[in-house]
Amino acid sequence: MFAVVPDPIPARMKALNRAEICDANFIDFVQQWQGDPTPRPAPDAPILPGSTLDAQGFDALFESQLISRHLDLMARVLRVQNKVFYTIGSSGHEGNALVARLARHTDPAFLHYRSGAFMAERFRQLPGMDPVLDAALSFAASCDDPASGGRHKVWGSKPLWVLPQTSTIASHLPKALGTAMAIESARRIGHALPIPEDSVVICSFGDASSNHATAQTAFNTAAWAAYQRLPAPVLFVCEDNGIGISVKTPDGWIAQNFSHRPGLDYFFADGLDLASGHAQVQRALEHCRRTRRPTFLHLRTTRLMGHAGTDFEIEWRPLPELCAAEAADPLLRSAQIALESGWMDGTQVLQRYEAMRTRCFAAAEEADRRPKLDGLAQILAPLAPYSPAAVQVEAGRLAAAEARLAAFGSEAQLPERQPPRHLAIQINQGLHELMAKYPSTLLFGEDVAQKGGVYTVSKGLLKAFGPRRVFNTLLDETMILGMAQGLANLGMLPIPEIQYLAYLHNAADQLRGEACSLQFFSNDQYRNPMLVRIAGLGYQKGFGGHFHNDNSIAALRDIPGLVVGCPSRGDDAAMMLRTLAALAQVDGRVSVFLEPIALYMTKDLYAPGDGQWLFAYPPPEQTMLPGEGRVYDPEASDMVIFTYGNGVPMSLRAARTLQAELGWQVRVVDLRWLVPLNAGFIAQQAADAQRVLVVDEGRHSAGVGEGVITALVEAGLGHLPLQRVCGADTYTPLAGAAMCVLPSDNALVSAARVLAQDL
Repeated sequence: MFAVVPDPIPARMKALNRAEICDANFIDFVQQWQGDPTPRPAPDAPILPGSTLDAQGFDALFESQLISRHLDLMARVLRVQNKVFYTIGSSGHEGNALVARLARHTDPAFLHYRSGAFMAERFRQLPGMDPVLDAALSFAASCDDPASGGRHKVWGSKPLWVLPQTSTIASHLPKALGTAMAIESARRIGHALPIPEDSVVICSFGDASSNHATAQTAFNTAAWAAYQRLPAPVLFVCEDNGIGISVKTPDGWIAQNFSHRPGLDYFFADGLDLASGHAQVQRALEHCRRTRRPTFLHLRTTRLMGHAGTDFEIEWRPLPELCAAEAADPLLRSAQIALESGWMDGTQVLQRYEAMRTRCFAAAEEADRRPKLDGLAQILAPLAPYSPAAVQVEAGRLAAAEARLAAFGSEAQLPERQPPRHLAIQINQGLHELMAKYPSTLLFGEDVAQKGGVYTVSKGLLKAFGPRRVFNTLLDETMILGMAQGLANLGMLPIPEIQYLAYLHNAADQLRGEACSLQFFSNDQYRNPMLVRIAGLGYQKGFGGHFHNDNSIAALRDIPGLVVGCPSRGDDAAMMLRTLAALAQVDGRVSVFLEPIALYMTKDLYAPGDGQWLFAYPPPEQTMLPGEGRVYDPEASDMVIFTYGNGVPMSLRAARTLQAELGWQVRVVDLRWLVPLNAGFIAQQAADAQRVLVVDEGRHSAGVGEGVITALVEAGLGHLPLQRVCGADTYTPLAGAAMCVLPSDNALVSAARVLAQDL
């Protein structure tokens, strides 16, 4: 069909717009068609002999392909007019409409960005929806966009169960698999699913993305589940176009890598040919739904018009190769099917084609007239919803009396009837309370079940609530957080444990790029609330090194929408757990509960045996709102110490020393809530201070202390004499050397003495 032009490429060929060429190719192909006329098939007859796709089904799929193609063409034209703000297109991938047609709209879908035809086809399953206008509103970044409210061009829909992804490179695979596994978890615990029990999860991605470590995490876990006969009905759809931006996938790599992988059932389908691809996609979907096994659908596609509008392929890709890709355009094959079958003649095909062009441009012009996001408050509205009154009520709501008794064993064993306890015990009691209060809560992670956690913090939970609600996972933090998102997507309350803070960093994108972004990019239509427990911070004795004494929380501090709480004592921990669970239930929030390992078993404050770091369990109705700190000696003003975690008992000891040595009355402020910092509370506590000491056990760079000082300066309190004591910018060494890089009691007192000299 195309002439081969030798290199070097003439300048006039480089100037050609490949979108215009694809457009012209289609028109030329139809105009030049000279096949023999064929009787038009009945609507319910096969579109071609031997095909499982009937004519009316083909007609719908062809229209979905046309919608997708003309949205792409429209975007390329209107981007230069600043009416469209996204040009990563779906051209060449229009065969994914087959997956949408054969799946249900209640099958949750996690789609990559070349899913225009899938979306157009899925829209058919609910009446009264317009895929063209909805997509145009998204392209135009209009706040009327029903998917994200104008925050990003995403494929998403609440009624169609398409959870929006934002240009993901494999990071959505763990949560898609987690959602599939959550279907079975819900059944096992009697949780009412918002989707049918035989639903499957659709997860699409490109051939290049399949090589990503995060994708491999999902594939490995899928095989791990299948090996144990754990249902995981996910359909991984690898849309193989042979290239990732400009990096080619080796020929045959996807089939070689996945066709014989144990635990992952492989199917191939030709996404370039609706007539033959239909049966192949149907087999894969039916297999996944029937067997409840993870299934890999290798869908053949091609990529047209470059990676995006800014990708001028002609500058780096040989012209014969470009022409070959364009000759494989699935819309050419669909036009051929329409003509060969007699379903349409050439005039009808071109009328449909041009009518869709008109429709897409009209929708784009309408979208351009619609309002845009125009203020910070409007932009931020869905990011971190917060309903303090409702959260307080929910946090103080009691668990059913019988459930609470069953969890703790008897009236005499209720935690509020016990003597004062240390942090680890009270976290454990708080977790028992939450599990009793919320029947759809699941607690999971590495070693949390039979062992009860490395530090026995989850001890007894397996016995109290059983293996359906308390279970071990494989050793993969990325998948632990993916599982949490899947459970939350289906209405459960997950409490995943990350065994050590240092272990979070290789999985942080599951919080940063996935969990915390969902409310923002779905305009708060989708939520995946969770309470992530992480053991961390420094000061462990006899056990350590940087993995077990990780004092850096910088990776958590800049995640939009995340809440981070860090208790220093047991009663606070129990109340904070109630608060974080209430935030999840009421506002759909994602939170991290950072547990200071070195304080787990701490009982004494000033001297061995004094028992002054043991506290009574707070009554179950007692609450605490985010941002509320704890203030020790609130009337003292000679110096105010701001701190958290291990720094709290350290600061209290320093305060006693300073009172004896300098006669100062020292106020100690336990921030308790580290993200977001309560700047107003910090300023209020410093307003009458003579001097300020900031004690941050984190590192010098990007620590919490920087946020405290910023809050003081922005409140006009930068004139106060101030010292900061914090950890060094280094990894933590082993054994006693660890104490050299962390703040100490002596360091606090020394910093205060400097302040005494300043006045």
